[in-house]
Amino acid sequence: MDLSTLLLMRHEGILLLITLLLLGADLFMPAGKRSSLVHLALLLFGLHTALGFLPMEESSLFGGMFRSTPLIYFFKNALNIGVFILLLQSADWVKEKILQQQRGAEFFLLLFFSLLGMYFMISAGDFLMFYIGLELSTLPLAALAAYEIGKRQSSEAGIKLVLSAGLASGVSLFGISMLYATTGSIYFEAIIGVLSSSPLAILGMLLFFAGLAFKISLVPFHFWTADVYEGSPIPVASFLSVISKGAAVFILMILLFTVLKPLMPVWENLVYGLALLTMFVGNLFALRQQNMKRFLAFSSVAQAGFILLGLITGSQLGTATVVYFVLIYIFSNLAAFGVVQAISLQTGKENMDDYEGLYRTNPLLSLVMLLALFSLAGIPPVAGFFGKFFLFTAAASEGYYLLVFLAVVNATISLYYYLLVVRAMFVRKGEHPVPYFRNAGYMRLGLAITVIGILVLGLYSPLYDYIFELSAALK
Repeated sequence: MDLSTLLLMRHEGILLLITLLLLGADLFMPAGKRSSLVHLALLLFGLHTALGFLPMEESSLFGGMFRSTPLIYFFKNALNIGVFILLLQSADWVKEKILQQQRGAEFFLLLFFSLLGMYFMISAGDFLMFYIGLELSTLPLAALAAYEIGKRQSSEAGIKLVLSAGLASGVSLFGISMLYATTGSIYFEAIIGVLSSSPLAILGMLLFFAGLAFKISLVPFHFWTADVYEGSPIPVASFLSVISKGAAVFILMILLFTVLKPLMPVWENLVYGLALLTMFVGNLFALRQQNMKRFLAFSSVAQAGFILLGLITGSQLGTATVVYFVLIYIFSNLAAFGVVQAISLQTGKENMDDYEGLYRTNPLLSLVMLLALFSLAGIPPVAGFFGKFFLFTAAASEGYYLLVFLAVVNATISLYYYLLVVRAMFVRKGEHPVPYFRNAGYMRLGLAITVIGILVLGLYSPLYDYIFELSAALK
């Protein structure tokens, strides 16, 4: 491995260097200056995020095991932005609760190693690299879910996540072995030319799809989602809902549109059914939730169903709409989780009823949550409307009119339960409303970035055109 190779793996190399620097800083930093670790982590990762936008050529390394294209570079940068916002929002939580237990460095290391696994997963050129990235991205999340060791719910979340992830990983690996048995190769480029619609190949594809459906929380692989989100620390639930899910959607899209394209007559029917099931189950269960983390968990399940409208097309338009929607989803969901995090840190309240009268005491937080929920619901002119509109357009362009109609019905259902939160904040007068409080600078900056993203992404059309051009490679 020479310098040119390291430069082609810039995202991975810099992130690994950051983790090593944080580990060294934790070893030698005086006990009275532990809070500086948070500032150092934010500074280093902020530089990493900025360096990711430097131009980089398309590459293929290690005999095709690792590959990067402009679209992959773009998506890694999108993940970096999401993680940077998450770090800003969780900085106060780390300072007040985690550093006191002398576990601050471990939190950042687990988070960054999980992100590193996602880098390898979405850059994989064969199933071996994919599986290594999948495991590296999943195992640290189980530790993070159980990070609040003083809470029983957090321990339960960690156990549920590791058991569910282990089962999903085994199923996915079994599917990969079947695909290898039918094609004689684990390299994506070699499989494309020889994959046929044999029963063994179809079964392998179904098992492999099921493994990734777990990470995306597609119904019926979603049973872990609400319990794990509720028991996990809010930053971890946010990471699971946004970053982990986004990476899984991206690699699934790449594999469906390229490697598994010969099996499209099979998987398009599968995606069709799962899209309907996921949208309806996610929305109907979200109607019943009072805990905000469970509420956002089922909301994320429903959003995954909408994403499948782009995946079912198998076209350049579908690729562009999925990437664009996931980018919008990162800003929208992080804004909602950020408000929940801010209120929970100050008051410990996490139920929807606790938000009654929030606008009277904390108007800015209420407005941020309003924009986030409107974007998730797809109300114009915020970015979420354009994201859903392009998804519906992509599905309609392939003749899936009934699916689009049912998706619109589900969008209407989602609008109802999102407005329940809006009604609690702006209309109802709570007997014990959340008192006024002022967020620290990092939280304010994180929420400000999400608001800018929600407002700008939908109105800045050249971004979608740029993503569409990058998507040409997957046609």
